Amino acid sequence: QVQLVESGGGLVQAGGSLRLSCVVSGRTFSSRAVGWFRQAPGKGREFVAAISWAGGAKDYADSVKGRFTISSDNAENTVHLQMNSLIPEDTAVYHCASGAQYVSRRQGTYNYWGQGTQVTVSS
Repeated sequence: QVQLVESGGGLVQAGGSLRLSCVVSGRTFSSRAVGWFRQAPGKGREFVAAISWAGGAKDYADSVKGRFTISSDNAENTVHLQMNSLIPEDTAVYHCASGAQYVSRRQGTYNYWGQGTQVTVSS
């Protein structure tokens, strides 16, 4: 059983920063990549960023490129999402996902999902 626990969300003013963390436990050897997705009120879940555990392959949605940075701490089975220059449109519940065999923007590529952490950006 794989479990993912997100943390680091909160309320921040526009222009501010937050750092999200996702701790992955369980059958972690079954996954080669971790992704972050977000879901704003009344909208579908969308891809934010993804990273491979080995080799450092990364991908970002165009809407966050240059502002967000994804990184991994393999020893701690943790993936971080550093979010800078936040804007109100970044307000959403952020979920991390695991179980993918490669870096992907498709939700169906990931088998395991965390409960999410709320990020609210005020204007």
